[in-house]
Parts: sequence; C-alpha cells; structure tokens
Amino acid sequence: MENPYAEEAEQRWGQTEAYRQSAERTAKYTPQDWERIKAEAAANTAAFTRAFVDGEPAQGELAMDLAEAHRQHISRWFYDCGSEIHRGLGDMYVADPRFTANYDTDHPGLAQFIRDAIHANAARA
Repeated sequence: MENPYAEEAEQRWGQTEAYRQSAERTAKYTPQDWERIKAEAAANTAAFTRAFVDGEPAQGELAMDLAEAHRQHISRWFYDCGSEIHRGLGDMYVADPRFTANYDTDHPGLAQFIRDAIHANAARA
C-alpha cells in the first residue's frame, strides 16, 4: 500500500518501537487485510461523525467508547498504542492541518471532537 508520507514518517518516528512494529505488521498484510483495515477505520470515523453531528459530548460515554475502539484498532493492526501515545496522535489531528483536513472536510470541528474524545478516554483509563 503506497503511502505518500512514508518518508516523513520514517524521519520522524523511524527510531521508535511503534514504527518498527507497524513496519513489521503491515509488511505482511494482504490486499484483503488492507480492505478490512480501511473498512474498520471508516466505520469508526462514521460513528464519530454521527456522534459529533448528533451533539454528543466528546467527554461522554459514546465518544470515549469510540476513542477506545480507535485506539484498539491501531493496536490491533499497527502498533501497541497506549493511552499516552493515543493522546499524542489525537493532538496531531488538530495540530497538523493535513490530519485536520482529513476529518474536517465535511464536518468542521470533527478533528477537535475526536481529539477531545481521545483525551477523555485516556483520562478515563
């Protein structure tokens, strides 16, 4: 699977255990695995979007459960994603405009909602 940000990711995180784990795991994935990974991620994003549009609080049970599902998805498919690593990833969703645009295109504020739900879930853990 071609990643346009692969070089940047390697420069930023190439020396980390998470990067090594992700590289090892993803090298073995079949096209069917990637379809499943993408479908799971899309379902999680759709559920976050519904919660956001419905006015659910980011600190509420539903949003925190979605954040936990997001964290578990990363841990299952890419690397061991503890609460602190997940919190940093959530921060990146609002700090890096490329991530923000990925979530905010149709629903401005969704990236912040996801970030806040991730932080609330990390605090709950």
